[in-house]
Amino acid sequence: MTGYIELSYLDLVLAALLLLFNAVLSLVFGLQLEKRLLIAALRMTVQLFLIGLVLKALFSVASPWLVGLTALVMALFAGREILARQQRRLAGWWGYGLGASTMLLAGTVVTVLALTTQLRPEPWYEPRYAIPLFGMILGNAMTGISLALNGLSALAARERSAIEARLLLGATRWGALQPFARQALRDGFTPMLNSMAAAGVVFLPGMMTGQILAGVEPAQAVKYQLLVMFLIAGATGLGVLLAVLGSVWRLTDHRHRLRLDRLTGDLDAA
Repeated sequence: MTGYIELSYLDLVLAALLLLFNAVLSLVFGLQLEKRLLIAALRMTVQLFLIGLVLKALFSVASPWLVGLTALVMALFAGREILARQQRRLAGWWGYGLGASTMLLAGTVVTVLALTTQLRPEPWYEPRYAIPLFGMILGNAMTGISLALNGLSALAARERSAIEARLLLGATRWGALQPFARQALRDGFTPMLNSMAAAGVVFLPGMMTGQILAGVEPAQAVKYQLLVMFLIAGATGLGVLLAVLGSVWRLTDHRHRLRLDRLTGDLDAA
């Protein structure tokens, strides 16, 4: 069978009834998630339809400047999501800028590498390839970076006495925070490792499933999925590493002192 099955709006409405089931479960069990669930679904629907219109326009123009601008806007929104997922965050511009900049850098480097070496579309910035690929890489890097930053700030606040004791004994800022930075790196890598370990046996990844439903041969869909997973792993690793190193640098100063005053939130409650 080739081609794809075209979906109607009625098909989407029927599928959305499953979401209403989740909202009912939230009401029955008093989870208080029904409002957030419905708002998230509405937001997702509006965003996807809007991005569909944007992509249609981009595909017809194929301008490198528009592709770059779109990627920047995506990264800026993703940076806001990273900020929102942190219980304690770096104060000021750093709270937003560190996550957004490291994610943008990692996503851009890996996406450009894939476009110029593995995929090689003509032109290399072809939006039909560049934007979806960058989006998949960005989304996964966002999860890893947000978990790493949240974990490191929480550990730094909770283990303040241990860190300051290491510093008093002569450890550098990097040495004193090394165990906690290592744990933050583990936190950031965990979703990626779980996805890679379970892909194929426990679940079929989204890109592979979409291609198969669209009529692509399974063997070719597997190749594309493997490529994307490897790219995601590389971008996540680079982004998480840069974010953790930047956070350690910001949480200390050149005199090797712990600077928890640069974190927001009630540190005494840690």
